[in-house]
Amino acid sequence: MKKRLYYLLPLLMLMAASCGQQTKVSSPDGKTRVAFQLTESGAPQYCVQQDGKTVIDWSALGLQATEQNLTNGFTVLSCSSDKYRGQWETVWGEERMIDDRHNEMTVSMLHSSGMRMDIVFRVFDDGFAFRYVFPEQEAVELTVTDEATEYRFTADHQAWSIPWRTDYYEGLWSKAPLSAKDTMCSPVTIELLGGGYAFVHEAALEDYPAQNLYPMNGALKTYLTPWMDDNAQIMNEKAYKWLPFNSPWRMVILARSLPEMVASRIMLNLNEPCRIEDTSWIKPMKFIGIWWGMHMKSMTWEQGPIHGATTANMERYLRFAKEHNIQAVLAEGWNLGWETWENFSFTEPYDDWDMDYLSNLAQELGVEIIGHNETGGNAADYEEQLEEAYAYHQAHGIHAIKTGYVSPIIRTVDGLQLNKGQSGVRHYRKVIETAAKYHISIDNHEPVMPTGLQRTYPNLMSQEGVRGQEWNAWNVSGGNPASHVTILPFTRVMAGPVDYTPGVFAFENPLLPQTRVNATLMNQLGLFVCIYSPLQMACDLPENYMKHPDAFRFIEDVPCDWNRSLLVDGKIGEYCIFARQDRNSEDWYIGAVNADEPREVCVPLTMLDKKACYTATIYRDGDNADWQTNPYDYVIEEREVRAADKLDLHMAGGGGFAIRLKKNE
Repeated sequence: MKKRLYYLLPLLMLMAASCGQQTKVSSPDGKTRVAFQLTESGAPQYCVQQDGKTVIDWSALGLQATEQNLTNGFTVLSCSSDKYRGQWETVWGEERMIDDRHNEMTVSMLHSSGMRMDIVFRVFDDGFAFRYVFPEQEAVELTVTDEATEYRFTADHQAWSIPWRTDYYEGLWSKAPLSAKDTMCSPVTIELLGGGYAFVHEAALEDYPAQNLYPMNGALKTYLTPWMDDNAQIMNEKAYKWLPFNSPWRMVILARSLPEMVASRIMLNLNEPCRIEDTSWIKPMKFIGIWWGMHMKSMTWEQGPIHGATTANMERYLRFAKEHNIQAVLAEGWNLGWETWENFSFTEPYDDWDMDYLSNLAQELGVEIIGHNETGGNAADYEEQLEEAYAYHQAHGIHAIKTGYVSPIIRTVDGLQLNKGQSGVRHYRKVIETAAKYHISIDNHEPVMPTGLQRTYPNLMSQEGVRGQEWNAWNVSGGNPASHVTILPFTRVMAGPVDYTPGVFAFENPLLPQTRVNATLMNQLGLFVCIYSPLQMACDLPENYMKHPDAFRFIEDVPCDWNRSLLVDGKIGEYCIFARQDRNSEDWYIGAVNADEPREVCVPLTMLDKKACYTATIYRDGDNADWQTNPYDYVIEEREVRAADKLDLHMAGGGGFAIRLKKNE
């Protein structure tokens, strides 16, 4: 495990028989303050101020359970305070080093029933979080039926969200006032009236249902994903818990600007440190794969005349990857079960797939194979095969697997359940822990929304949970609008790495003429920087990349593991420009994507070493580029630049650019 650095300041304990009417904790910089109080009925509440202004007014806290109503009837036993200043090193990520600076307050309470419940608050310079803690006590179990948690924002702000029952989270994010929203899945990104942003989500989701949010009576309230009965009908019960237990953290980033919001690492800091002692086998990688052809209908998953995952085709992909600095190759449809989508085997290949030959070839070439385990939503069957399947992959030198759960309701060991309910969360956790035993990393498709668990288990490397590139291959209503990728970095990507699968180089498909990728070729290059994933797929076919080898050079060069990352400029739904420094060199990469309207932008290079000179290789839209009429018009140019320079660049409608800044010797 990589070394982490901690600098723990002295613990400050303030114990008392009871607290005052209000108890407060402030951020390290003193600009954000969270106050706690009990009402006359003993109901816990909190409010939040930033820069002297109330951002969240007095809002309810607590849980409702079959055993007790834990929303009122409390008295305070004690309050304690703590503060922490530390730094830790990531195994992989958008930054190598992450600062953790927060002040903490724990309010210990006694319910009239005799049950103990604590609320722990943490306040950072860029936001706050809290969780419910049930210490060991005479009571042994709790059946949670509701969570009283609410966020009573002081104005009807504009919010970006998708509905909570969106299948696999694969929806288009929309903007509307909070009061106009229906139940939304977490996270929700909020544009605060008067300036600033809030990002409402959760952290460290373990053995508990994912939260959803809905407006009511001027507050944003929490709706926990419910259990389902034997007939797949929603139940009143949300979580079955044995005491002691901690709830997930409820977190809110409060940022004065978009760059500040994007830079927040509150979610990761709220998760536990890495539990995998040796992480040397966990490797960020770019990969290609036998996948896009199936979505384009030129190949099939199941065996047949145009079967994609054959030995010959995989050998072609492996040799292409070796030649072009691509570290891995994914193959979908190699195993039995695709004809019926039932009884998938994760150790038995089709007879036109020679696993022994291909694994030996991959080792010889120095290219990884990424396995694929589609379950068809049968998580229970997958659990029965986990040990055998992962031992099989490990024996063939495969250390990364893409999993899939293509079913709106998955079959867990508890029957048919929502994937983001408690049973689904338990399943995904079991997969991650079992995979770690076999030195296997996971790229999880149809997941529960990420909540920072990759800090604790860094073999959880990437996840889908997004309306990704595949929609552009077969969605006859037109695929993803150009604005979609200018929204994701400020919404879904804020929750964690995304397997969006960028890199389309051929925009028309004669087999599905109503479909279209709403982007220019340069937009597709910009995505490699704008949408973060440590397992980053270049999704198109090798032959399409060789039609534009000069542009493909950027994909060959761009890394997917970073030392530093920052948002240079952007506006949600219109454009974004990101800059990231390679973790293994002093080079920087800049990427940008644009919505429908052409745009002129100025990119300052102040992030560069002020004493150095760099060679900038700029991949940009041509003067006549447009995603609808001319997506292949692009220019590649070089120039010498320094930190004091600015780059004036044009982005076409649906366009973008990508820049490599190589430090000169």
